[in-house]
Amino acid sequence: MAREFQDQPPAGDEPTSYDKEQLTLYLRLLDADRDGAGWQEAFEIIFGIDPSEHPERAEKVFTSHLDRAKWLASSGYLELLLAGRG
Repeated sequence: MAREFQDQPPAGDEPTSYDKEQLTLYLRLLDADRDGAGWQEAFEIIFGIDPSEHPERAEKVFTSHLDRAKWLASSGYLELLLAGRG
């Protein structure tokens, strides 16, 4: 079952509620990237959508979410940790 997602995650220097909702998706994207998976295969598995139906849109969705996942993994997670302490 495909999860709901936006074409592009919200931008900004703080994690959003959308980011929190998509943590599992972000982790799966980071795993796929680390493992060297092709974006089309990873997109279909993670997002549950055939990328050949709308290849340009699919690539933009994949890339924007992977970029956000990388940001969250490198610095955005600190905000999540601090918020969890309160």
